[in-house]
Amino acid sequence: MDLSRIKFAPLQDKVITAQEAALFFEDGMVVGSSGFTKAGDSKVVLPAFAERAKQEPIKITLMTGASLGHDTDGKLAAAGALYKRMPFQVDRVLREKINAGEVLFIDQHLSESAELLHNKNLPSVDLAVIEAAYIDRDGNIVPTTSVGNSVTFAALAKQVIIEINTAVPEEVFGIHDIYQAENYPHRNVIPIVAPWNKIGRRSIPLDPSKVVGIVFTNIQDSPADIAETDPKTESIAKHILHFFENEVQLGHLSDRLLPLQAGIGKVANAVLSGFKHSNFYDLTMFSEVLQDSTFDLIDSGILSFASASSITVSAECYDRVFNNLAKYRDKIVLRPQNISNTPGLIRRLGIIAINTAIEFDIYGNVNSTHISGTKIMNGIGGSGDFARNAYLSIFVTQASSKGNTRSHVLPMVSHVDHTEHDVDILVTDIGLADLRGLAPRERAQKIIDNCVHPDFREELQSYFDRAKERGGHTPHLLEEAFSWHLRLAEKGTMKK
Repeated sequence: MDLSRIKFAPLQDKVITAQEAALFFEDGMVVGSSGFTKAGDSKVVLPAFAERAKQEPIKITLMTGASLGHDTDGKLAAAGALYKRMPFQVDRVLREKINAGEVLFIDQHLSESAELLHNKNLPSVDLAVIEAAYIDRDGNIVPTTSVGNSVTFAALAKQVIIEINTAVPEEVFGIHDIYQAENYPHRNVIPIVAPWNKIGRRSIPLDPSKVVGIVFTNIQDSPADIAETDPKTESIAKHILHFFENEVQLGHLSDRLLPLQAGIGKVANAVLSGFKHSNFYDLTMFSEVLQDSTFDLIDSGILSFASASSITVSAECYDRVFNNLAKYRDKIVLRPQNISNTPGLIRRLGIIAINTAIEFDIYGNVNSTHISGTKIMNGIGGSGDFARNAYLSIFVTQASSKGNTRSHVLPMVSHVDHTEHDVDILVTDIGLADLRGLAPRERAQKIIDNCVHPDFREELQSYFDRAKERGGHTPHLLEEAFSWHLRLAEKGTMKK
């Protein structure tokens, strides 16, 4: 225990154990926890509550920034401790409970959770659990590796538990830009006109009288799952980089491009890593998560600045960054997610957004969240915030999978997260379809020609040709539109 990390002396007698902190949870509470893509999350208090829930019937509604690390969501779900969860998750155990109807899940745009709380459109937060590097002399919280929704939770919660994580150096102070927009109808313009603009303070304001306990930890974030690139992801990355190069030749973009946003995962890492072997330079990011590839590009001198809401990296990259914070301090910033994902800034800055689809259809509608229309995977995350408002909205997926028994380009998606109106570019390992300026019938032919795996192209072309004969602005054969999904459910393959 390092009381020097509690620089506000009146709070030094609030130190308790994780088990004691877990006793503050009550049945039916709404709990807000720090944590965004496994970064800056509760390491011990929520797991201690899960252990308590194994022994007694108690359930909470849990709100976070995004996903939690250290299997915490799974521990809570397995213990029966969750009544409702929002706005995002990636845990297998929790996913099974949600799809079984045992846990209710609200899949929200990540920009909206804080807004709904401030506008009192969600139940008020009873208890907040927030990770901190330390508490400053005024009783405010210096966050660790994410900001997420912590600013809102600290402001609105009736009680607050702080986890001081000594695994994060105090030198993290200064990489955060804490800004809270005014409530409606008195909201001002958010004065960010470039990714590197800092407009707020460096700590999260907190009324110290709300603090009911402080728990010490020394646990690093769960490391990011860095999957190796494969021929499909490398092909997708090449298609996108070639598209960017062509946009430069046409005079639509410069070699600096525009600020980039990329979802998490191996496709995003492959695309970003591909910039190391290109002529692009002085790039910037205005995204949600800083990944390994972000810091690789900074180290290579290609990326000059990156703004996000969290740092989610491998163990090796974590050590590289936090043992050399002085090197990165003036090149990164972490913001609340209702700033990093706010639609107005995305539109103002002209973001190039690259996100992942589970499937898309011949007209450009994208499903990012559900398998066969019913079973949630993770959630929409921030992809919707960026897709509708980006300068370029790009979605990527493999053309087929499972030994080419499943096509990811279909007559009609089984669930719509992003409509055809929000999608500019679709990319698979087969090719890229630029949909800008195309009517539905033109879009369909472009997607079939460029993105569909050869094993499925003939049948998809037949579907479209026969639908056109029947007519309509967006031709469909309703009796066949979901036949591919039905074949998969019945036979384990989409092929006839």
